[in-house]
Amino acid sequence: MSFRCGIVGLPNVGKSTLFNALTNSSKAQAENFPFCTISPNIGVVPVPDKRIDQLVKISSSKKKINTTISFVDIAGLVKGASKGEGLGNKFLSHIREVDAIIHMIRCFDSDDIQNVNPDVDPVRDLEIIETEMMLADLESIQKRLEKRKKKSLEDNQEEILKAALNCINKNENIDGLHAKFEKKLLSQIGLLSVKPKIFVCNVDEQSILNGNQYTEKFIKKFGELNTIIISADIENQINQLNNEEKINYMKMINLKATGLDMLINKGYNILELDTFFTSGPEESRAWTIPKNCTASKAAGIIHSDFEKGFIRSETVSFKDFINNQGWVNSKTNGKMRLEGKDYIVKDGDILNFRFNT
Repeated sequence: MSFRCGIVGLPNVGKSTLFNALTNSSKAQAENFPFCTISPNIGVVPVPDKRIDQLVKISSSKKKINTTISFVDIAGLVKGASKGEGLGNKFLSHIREVDAIIHMIRCFDSDDIQNVNPDVDPVRDLEIIETEMMLADLESIQKRLEKRKKKSLEDNQEEILKAALNCINKNENIDGLHAKFEKKLLSQIGLLSVKPKIFVCNVDEQSILNGNQYTEKFIKKFGELNTIIISADIENQINQLNNEEKINYMKMINLKATGLDMLINKGYNILELDTFFTSGPEESRAWTIPKNCTASKAAGIIHSDFEKGFIRSETVSFKDFINNQGWVNSKTNGKMRLEGKDYIVKDGDILNFRFNT
């Protein structure tokens, strides 16, 4: 299970520069003119996790396999996109395919980089994008409710669509639907406005530690909870260095975490995800699961046959596995447990599934 984050924003706010930095590639064009990105670029990135390095060492694993996150660089949207302005609805449809939205917000001044608006205003810019997504949802909701008259629509889906329509008509925050409906149902309905969001304030090098007047204005309006401050240019510089150079450079500028680390942490939090591991002489591997995932469902992440034929799971917590130096001592010292299909997997658990085929 990998999750997909779509990077959206107005043209020339640094989306493709950030994408290149996060994926350590030049796959995405990063040029100074509107609509440079036409088809969405997709980059699959290993999720850094120091725990898996410890498991590889203890199990003498031949291979290390990190879980992954996918970043999708989506073309710049403009006011009127829901009506076909700019590159229009084609790119709004790309947003429907992601699990979470990364809103890239311009929070820097530059005479060199073209701005589609006359001044820098991160609050206005986000509201433009959110409005276009809401208008796209409005059109989608109306069409789907109209089809309700012709063919069946599940009752819970109709209830969500009507509740969303009511929020839009009353100009209320559509995020309020999260308190009324299950997360799984909301994700299945495919509305853009209810997708989990991360706000990335793209700043210049001088503002990376303390922000600036633009980030202050944005955070005052939208809060700190899902907001991070990143310099896409600095991220690009960091990812061109080897590990030792990267560490030294980050120390020099007092940067405690990379943009990738911050985005992954936020992503796991807002999407409510955990990680479990499998570890042995052949490989140590990380797997992404939703929080409160049962052992049988976790087995199904590896292979559907594991879930169908699930018998039980040999389970050791990460701390116990490290302290006992692997499976053998964990079992000898009573730290390995046999758990059934309804066991709720904890973040960091090392699991070995027993199953019938």
